[in-house]
Order: sequence, then structure tokens, then C-alpha cells
Amino acid sequence: MRIIRGIKTCCEKFPYPVLTLGNFDGVHLGHQAIFKTVVDRAREAGGTAMAFTFEPHPLKLLAPERSPRLLNTFHAKMKLMESSGMQVVICADFDRQFAEQHPEDFARTVLVDGIGVKEVFVGYDYAFGKGREGSIASLKRMGEAFGFSVGVVDAVQVDGTVVSSSLVRDLVSSGRVDEVPRYLGRYYHIEGTVVHGESRGRTLGFPTANIHTSNELLPAFGVYAVRAVVGGRPISGAASIGIRPTFGDGPVSLEVFLLDYEGDLYGKHLEVFFIKRLRGEQKFPDADALVRQMQLDVQEARAALADRK
Repeated sequence: MRIIRGIKTCCEKFPYPVLTLGNFDGVHLGHQAIFKTVVDRAREAGGTAMAFTFEPHPLKLLAPERSPRLLNTFHAKMKLMESSGMQVVICADFDRQFAEQHPEDFARTVLVDGIGVKEVFVGYDYAFGKGREGSIASLKRMGEAFGFSVGVVDAVQVDGTVVSSSLVRDLVSSGRVDEVPRYLGRYYHIEGTVVHGESRGRTLGFPTANIHTSNELLPAFGVYAVRAVVGGRPISGAASIGIRPTFGDGPVSLEVFLLDYEGDLYGKHLEVFFIKRLRGEQKFPDADALVRQMQLDVQEARAALADRK
């Protein structure tokens, strides 16, 4: 998949562009339905399956106090979009100038003059342009004026619940990670690099990998059964998220104990998939009590992961 950063660098014309627009945080089942529609239509027309997105999230610029913690890093989102079959992603820099565009100016200068779009597909709740003034109805009118068609992809529902990024964020932030695959189509995961910590886990008999991550949204504090991917190899584990209250509150950390693994992890890239929350974070009276609980956590993690092969 080709990634084009910035509108000004997009000067070439692609064969029969079929395009979708949006932020696509999470790349949940609703987003995947849109991508499938675009990919299928581009294949039928002998065209190019394209997406137009932007960085950063608009609210980070326009209303930082209301900006959500995002489900994906940019890198992870691009990987997921590529796996959905998208061929080209154009990522605009969302700055004040971009935010101030009138919807019709955006359609003319970006969609038509810049990309030469032939067909546009958007989600059922799509809005765009300054103040989100551009509605689906107005986008269709612009399409009629400028020569592109507009299709709307219906909401995806699971047992009557509409799939949305905000729904997934709520599940993750409350620790209900085992419910997430119903809406994402996969377990929630974060990625990062293993860095040196205080080595306290090693002294307790549970050497953990301390993960430095750019992901904005961590699951609720607690202990989780996880699967980590190291160098393409999936490894079962137990992860702890929190401030380690037994040893005095510290900064929020993510530590992963890999089951039946030996080797140096420092500097390695890990992906951590959260399978099930085992318990909330607790403060123990001493290190021995913590070790006893960690032994139970590992047993429970093994059992939880064995049920999800």
C-alpha cells in the first residue's frame, strides 16, 4: 500500500480513483465494511482503492479538551488499512488552514482537481469541512456538480448495537477487553519497544518486559491475559498496567511477563494483544503477598489463553 503524506505531494493521477474519507480510528467492523465496498468497487472498475485521512485528529487542534484517546498509532492504522485491501492512503496535515476550508472548496480542489475522484463512499454519519458543515446530502450535490458519484455505507450493528470507535474506547478503558473482538474483529492491541525498568519483577521471580508505547489508550489498570508478538512469533503472557501501589505509587507502566520464554527482549518491538482482564490493580501488604498473587495470575492467564486458541 502506498502512503502519501500531505496534499501538496499528491500530484499524480491514479486510474479511476474510488475513495473513502475519514479518520478511521480503530479500523473497526464499520470501517472495514467501508473499505470492502471501496476495494470491491475499485476492482470492478479496474480502478484504485483509496482513502483520504488526516493527522492529527481534528479535535486535537480544534478542541483538545474533547479530543479522544486514539485506539491506533498511525503506523498500526496504516497496517490495518493495508490488510483491508486499500491501495493508496492520502494523509493530509490537519492544520488551521485545512480546518477552515469550505466543504465545496475541499471537494473541488482536493477531491476533483487533486485526486480526480470518480466515486466516493462514506459512512452513514459522515460530515466534513469547516464546522462539519458538509453533510452527506451536500456531498452528493457536489458530486453531481463536479462529476463524481457518492455512495453511503450503512452502519454495522452487532446484536442491535452500532459499532463505533467511541464504543470500543469505552470497552477498552473499562477493561472489558474480551468484548472488543465483537466490534473490532480482533483483540485490542498496543505496540512498543522494550525498555529497561527497575528490574523489580526479575528479583521477584517474574522478569517482565517494560513497554514504552506511543499508543494513547491503555486498558483499565489491572492484570490481563495477553498474547505478545515478538519478531512475528506469538507468545502467551500476563500483563500488568498501573502505578505499582505495593511499592509506592509511580508513573503508569505496562509490564508483560512472557510465559515459557527465554531471551533478551531489550530494544525489541512487541505487539501486545489483550485477551481477558483477570483482576484490577491491588496494593499488597508486602512483596511475598504480591508474589503469591502473581503465581495465581499466571495460572489464570494460562487457563484463559488455553480457552482461546
